[in-house]
Amino acid sequence: MGKWDFYTSNEIKPTGWLRRQLEIQAAGLSGNLDKIWPDVRESAWIGGAREGWERVPYWLDGFLPLAYLLEDADLIARGKKYIDAILSFQKEDGWICPCSEEARATYDTWAVLLISKVLTVYYDCSRDERIPGVLYRVMKNYYDLLKSGEVKLFAWGKARWFEGFIAIDFLYRRKKEDWLLDLAKILKEQGTDYNTLTGLWKRPLNRWRQETHIVNLMMMLKYEAVSCELLGEPYTDNAERLLSILSEYNGTPVGLITGDECLSGLSPIQGTELCSVVEMMYSYELLYAATGDSKWAERLELLAFNALPATLSEDMWAHQYVQMSNQIACQKFPGRSLFRTNGPAAHIFGLEPHFGCCTANFNQGWPKFALSTFLHSGDTVISALPVPSELRAEEGTVLLETNYPFENSLHYTVTAKKAFTLKIRIPSFAENRTLDGIPFTEEELSLSFALGEKRAFTVSFETKPLFIDRPHGLHTAKCGSLVFSVPIAYEKKMYEYTDRGVERKFPYCDYEYLPRSEWSYGFCSSVLKKKRGPVSEIPFSGEKPPVMLEAEVQKIDWGLEDGFETVCAKIPLSVEPLSEPMPILLYPYGCSRLRMTELPFVGKE
Repeated sequence: MGKWDFYTSNEIKPTGWLRRQLEIQAAGLSGNLDKIWPDVRESAWIGGAREGWERVPYWLDGFLPLAYLLEDADLIARGKKYIDAILSFQKEDGWICPCSEEARATYDTWAVLLISKVLTVYYDCSRDERIPGVLYRVMKNYYDLLKSGEVKLFAWGKARWFEGFIAIDFLYRRKKEDWLLDLAKILKEQGTDYNTLTGLWKRPLNRWRQETHIVNLMMMLKYEAVSCELLGEPYTDNAERLLSILSEYNGTPVGLITGDECLSGLSPIQGTELCSVVEMMYSYELLYAATGDSKWAERLELLAFNALPATLSEDMWAHQYVQMSNQIACQKFPGRSLFRTNGPAAHIFGLEPHFGCCTANFNQGWPKFALSTFLHSGDTVISALPVPSELRAEEGTVLLETNYPFENSLHYTVTAKKAFTLKIRIPSFAENRTLDGIPFTEEELSLSFALGEKRAFTVSFETKPLFIDRPHGLHTAKCGSLVFSVPIAYEKKMYEYTDRGVERKFPYCDYEYLPRSEWSYGFCSSVLKKKRGPVSEIPFSGEKPPVMLEAEVQKIDWGLEDGFETVCAKIPLSVEPLSEPMPILLYPYGCSRLRMTELPFVGKE
């Protein structure tokens, strides 16, 4: 199965605001974890004594494509240093994880699945000819151990069995050997069947369990797309069915599913773990490539333009473990935590608030999004994500100049090295669509190019701001793929300290965000007016947002959540107006680190 294939980091180059976003990431935590964080700097994966399980593979999963997309020689060399060290420790039988032979039976082989996926990412970036052979030995050894019963899937490996199909597919495309298909069947047989668990998703509990763990579930969404062909099973779009259940009982206005750390319901003050944001994005990237169904690309945009930037500091030196739709402060709770299974500091910005998995794993979000801008199949190329980027492939070059999603004009310049067809995915919400000023209605344009042809053209459309209904009588402003919030001005309070051998020191320290402006509002008009500004050096800037919506609001008595001084109530105490109507500028959710996103209409219970 596979509608579209991915290009490599040598063929796709981010430009404009997208390149700037990657440059900020490279200058922040992502580009420096190997220098400042012991779990990467001194990992057992490279012969050290620190964590030898998921953190180095997680980091490499984003760091490697980031390095190659930016064509940064230093980052590439540092990534290769880690790969070289990991390969040097591979055992004769193929085992590659930093674990003794005696401990293999109790070592959670989620790490085997993860490092195998990372090696495919590295090969796509580097074309290092060692990798297919290394990966073959890793997976053959893993198959032999599973087949014999010497190791079994449990815990994280059992919950994430489908992650191994990335490497299995990589190998099966090269060597159609039956043991690979047998390995696929073993992983499914020993893995969790999420279709039997949907009843658990409808009533979230303050209980930690694998079956409702948010990251497991967001990884799970791609399981059918990556496994059905290898298992010889039909594709049924089961991800749509499962996602609809998750969203009905746990959805947010930016397309996330709440999970702090397990499913957390529909309250706008429950959190969503950052790992789940980037894993949901990756699932959507693979689902779109496998099916060509534009709904997955549109959902991917929603996450990338809202949820991902909102939970990272503007310089990407700090991140949250969990974000909230209505987030009036990011301060450590002095007593019990608001969150179902997270600690009281999970929502502050820092090096590793609550737990370090997101510190390593958030790195994959922007690079893999960039690698999904253009896809191909045969002699057809599709511009799947209309963000600023350039394709340099055997078909020719396709340069897309745009400030989408902040503006809705897409200027393409195509130079064909061979005859090919360029398709352009048009968002479903696009209105008044034109190609060089001529109206069209298609949601996928198709343009043919002859050998040697060079052509420039512009696709334009409009997006209409509107309100979407949320649970509890609340509403959210949206325009195209951008969700808008009432921004709350804030003051940062910095903390430098050392805990369990991990130093927090500027710029990789922790911060509380303390509110310094009013937030207790309700909408009082259904009219929304779009305001534009330039895209700044920080694309998702909280001081210079590139687009805003003007709305009319009135003050209300919203109130605080019972027992908390820094959390707004789940729903307002009253929707009766306490002021005259006033205009306010709503900022993109991704530009608003403190925000109110789900609001009532004044006077309407």
